[in-house]
Amino acid sequence: MTTYVDGFVAAVPKANRAAYLEHARDTARVFKQFGAQSVVECWGDDVPEGKLTSFPMAVKRKDDEVVVFSWITWPSKATRDEGMKKAMEDPRFKDMKMPFDGQRLIYGGFEVILSE
Repeated sequence: MTTYVDGFVAAVPKANRAAYLEHARDTARVFKQFGAQSVVECWGDDVPEGKLTSFPMAVKRKDDEVVVFSWITWPSKATRDEGMKKAMEDPRFKDMKMPFDGQRLIYGGFEVILSE
């Protein structure tokens, strides 16, 4: 059972879709090796601009970029904390180049309160 989720929103250049997918596959392997149950990556298709708030506004999306929405599921926060620490220390992560501006990445950890 999933009890913890890491969520991410990023702006990725449209031209980097293939590079992003490769990056996502590589990171997913590492996260799953260290305890993640699943990794989901979603390429924005219907992500409207807002007037007050929106995904595009939150990541300061440029005209040539797409909003990406991702999450990692974990069986517990303890598993996530240990797995994330191991992933960040893993040499495979040190050599990875992000195909997007990591400074505009939004992320956070969430306790699951409903899953149906």
